[in-house]
Amino acid sequence: MTEGDEVRELAGLLEDEYANAILIYTSEREMSAPELSDACDASVSTIYRRIERLQEHELLAERLNLDRDGHHYRTYSARLDRITIELADGAFDVEVTYRPETAADRFTDLFEGLR
Repeated sequence: MTEGDEVRELAGLLEDEYANAILIYTSEREMSAPELSDACDASVSTIYRRIERLQEHELLAERLNLDRDGHHYRTYSARLDRITIELADGAFDVEVTYRPETAADRFTDLFEGLR
């Protein structure tokens, strides 16, 4: 993918009202897909499609949670900190800066790697 393609794809994703709202809500706290569905006034399937697109660009982190009944559910949090797009010498340069991972994020990655 060229830098120009990446710029267009990221811009289109950030322009999408649901993807945009998901990033905003999950920048404040982790949320499940049903919670995001309520907050965004969108169907759960719409939310999952946007989650998938955001994860393709590594803009959204996913965490597996266990409830008291032994069931599991996933929550999501924004990884995006900043996107910088620079035009120089006839080409775009895209730099994505991510939020630092927490110890809980690293533990979850380790746990999921063991499954």
